[in-house]
Formats: sequence, structure tokens, C-alpha cells
Amino acid sequence: MNQVKTSPLFQPLYRQIKSLITQSLIAGEWAPGAAIPSEFDLADRYGVSQGTVRKAIDELAAEKILMRRQGKGTYVATHSEEEVKLRFLRLVAADGGKELLDNQLLSCERVKASAEMARLLAIKAGSVVIEIKRLLLFSGKPLIHDHIVLPAAAFKGVNTALIERYNGSMYRMYESELGIRMVRAEERLTAIGADAQMAAALSLKVGTPLLSIERVSFTYGDKPMEWRLGLCLTDKHHYLNHLE
Repeated sequence: MNQVKTSPLFQPLYRQIKSLITQSLIAGEWAPGAAIPSEFDLADRYGVSQGTVRKAIDELAAEKILMRRQGKGTYVATHSEEEVKLRFLRLVAADGGKELLDNQLLSCERVKASAEMARLLAIKAGSVVIEIKRLLLFSGKPLIHDHIVLPAAAFKGVNTALIERYNGSMYRMYESELGIRMVRAEERLTAIGADAQMAAALSLKVGTPLLSIERVSFTYGDKPMEWRLGLCLTDKHHYLNHLE
């Protein structure tokens, strides 16, 4: 039975195994959508019990990094999965109705990162970033002004044509074209009034209440890869989050 090269230093042991599985994901050993080895094989690989591996996988599945498929095994989650692709979009209709989602790209430019943006994305101030602005439409009505900033060094090739080819499915584009998968996000919510620019973009009166959602999304290894600011009209919608 093969033993891990580095003995677990902290308890519980399954957290060390979770970290080792995550390291394999970072290294690209298992691509998005691919099956990972069985619990038996992973237990043999790491020199631990199947129960320990199962607990590690349970946590990764709860975080939607891995996906269990009944009778088929465990797979690396992908943003193409129906239950994952909209995991960070939490604006829903107040009446619970399903809506047709669409987007309108406004701009895609390369600019220099401010000191604050560089801090948030863990890059050097003045580094080139890709700044994207778009509208998200719910059943034909613009409800969210989306402002996205990406470190250009990690997102080479991202341009207007590529974004439009993926019809605005940003996380699927990151994953499919660049191998970058977002696994978690931190958000800050505040209430603001629409300024003249936002009022024009969303066809509102100046001062209309908007929900401001600032988000930093992280890939494996807790590396920040995307900053996003969504200004949302919530007169007939609300922000829904499931707490576990």
C-alpha cells in the first residue's frame, strides 16, 4: 500500500486527504467533467482507510468541487453542469417563476489595475487587467449591470469575440478555454441609489434603489481570479442564498 510522501500534520486526517485531492485538481490531474479514481483506489494511493477518503470526498462534494453520480462514481464538477453553472447567480423572481436569462455585452477592454484592484486579485499594481461590462436580462428586461475584472496574464485570449461565442457564460468559458474553474466566492452586499449612468443602462430613474453585490471568485488553492460588481434591480426580484 502506497503511503503519502508527507505525513498528515493536522487532525482530522480526512482534511489532509482533502488537501491532497485538491492539489491533484490544481495540477490538472483530473479535468473538469472527468471521473476521479474510486474511493478504494484513493485509499490505497494515500495509505488511509476508505472511510477517511469518503469523508474528504463528502466535503468536496458539499462544496460542489466534486459531483457524485449514482452508480457511476465521482466526477470533477464542471460549470456545464445544470446545478453548478448558475451557482453564483442568486437573483430570483419574487413569485418563484422561471425566467429566460440573456446578456448584452457592453464593452471589453484592457486597462491597468488600480492599487485596490491589484490587492483584491493578488497581482501587482499597474498590471494589465481585462475589464468587461455587460447587462444581464431576465425575460428580456435588464436587471443587472455586471462589471467584471480579470488578470490579463491568466486570461489570455479573452476578448469580445470569445465572450460572445459563449453567449456570456463566463465561468464555462473560463473553464473550457483556459482551464480555470471557480470553486468559491466571497460577496459583500450593500444598498445604493442608481446614479445617472446606471439609471440609463437599466432604464430607471436616478436614485432608484439597487442591490450592490461585490464578489471575488477563487479557483483551486484559494487563488483570487475574478472581481465582479453586480448592480441589481430588486423591485420584483430578491437575492436568495441557501445556508448550510
